[in-house]
Amino acid sequence: MQQVSFSLQSHKRGFHLITNEILSHLPLLPEYGLLYLFIQHTSAALSLNENADPDVQRDLALSFDHLVCENEPFYRHTCEGFDDMPAHIKSTMIGASVTIPITNHQLNLGTWQGIYLCEFRNQASTRHLIATIL
Repeated sequence: MQQVSFSLQSHKRGFHLITNEILSHLPLLPEYGLLYLFIQHTSAALSLNENADPDVQRDLALSFDHLVCENEPFYRHTCEGFDDMPAHIKSTMIGASVTIPITNHQLNLGTWQGIYLCEFRNQASTRHLIATIL
């Protein structure tokens, strides 16, 4: 087992393909195993999704903004900005981790799959991840 902690560059609000950025922080992958990625934040998430058509990223962002609106009058957690509580809700919906099989020293993603950083804050900071290779 190996474990690596690293930071991602800041990304604007939206859904961002980060597969190559993740790989750049990892050691040589074993012949077989699992990669478990965990993001140490409550206003961003990790997901696997379409890696070819950028319209998917746009459509996901618009859909989540439609599902979870900002400035709802019933939000009580508002001290960190109008986008903070919706970011927590969206993060809960998607999740803080992904697990990917490793085969022949490579991530065994589907043909059209990539790793996404789902950034829900307007002024996001650096995001910290932990990668555990089993």
